[in-house]
Amino acid sequence: MRTFVTGASGFIGTALCAALRAAGHEAVPVSLRGAAPRFEGAQAVVHLAGIAHRGRVDPRVLERINVSLAEEVGHAAAAVGAPLVFLSSVKVHGEESAAPLDERAALAPRDIYAETKARAEERLRAIAGLRLAVLRPPLVYGPGVKANFLALLRAVDRGLPLPFAAIANRRSLLYVGNLADAILRLLAAPQATGRTYLVSDGAPLSTPEICRAMALALGRPARLFALPPALLEFLPGAQRLTRSLEVDDGALRRELGWRPPYDFTQGLAATVRWYRGP
Repeated sequence: MRTFVTGASGFIGTALCAALRAAGHEAVPVSLRGAAPRFEGAQAVVHLAGIAHRGRVDPRVLERINVSLAEEVGHAAAAVGAPLVFLSSVKVHGEESAAPLDERAALAPRDIYAETKARAEERLRAIAGLRLAVLRPPLVYGPGVKANFLALLRAVDRGLPLPFAAIANRRSLLYVGNLADAILRLLAAPQATGRTYLVSDGAPLSTPEICRAMALALGRPARLFALPPALLEFLPGAQRLTRSLEVDDGALRRELGWRPPYDFTQGLAATVRWYRGP
């Protein structure tokens, strides 16, 4: 299958292109800079390109890249009759959940990034003739990971005391190799057209469990101590470490027979090998 991939040089795109080639497909990287997207000869399109972390990005730029450009990609895919897999985010459902989220959960984006993902989904679904499948992953980790997961890995590696021992949350994660495999499954399944799926590694983990697993993979002691979670939540961004965000990906597993080829221990080991370098 000749698959055009936007964002092919990024963290997820690199893993996806490798998985496509390993499965015998042709992965065609697509640049979206300076010209309207064109997909002549494409048998499928995967749209990964976007701004993942808002930081100091102008909201107008975020809207242009994450929403308008996604819509252009959708029209270009529809024009050549190619199915499109769009990578959204579980964040369209919010930043936390009291119970596992599935695809039927209400949309409740809490920041501008999640809002742009929700609007992009809406725009894509409105394109006549587009064969669309949407994936909403939780936090994705693996070789090349950045942001919060990398920061936590560095903190554990440095032996910093971390005040997370009293946290009893449930967080779903997704290894980038499992995400790539799920995308391949959608590309091979005509019944995925028109569907939206959540996806994860499987059983959720608490923040202390993640820290202890990192310490074990790094060969470091896990230096955890207890502070009340309510006190921790006064720190910027701490709710992502104290609150729960659990995914129920049963629909993907039931309807397409998908199972993650890697468990968390394997995914974390690959991440640590990359982190340590050659």
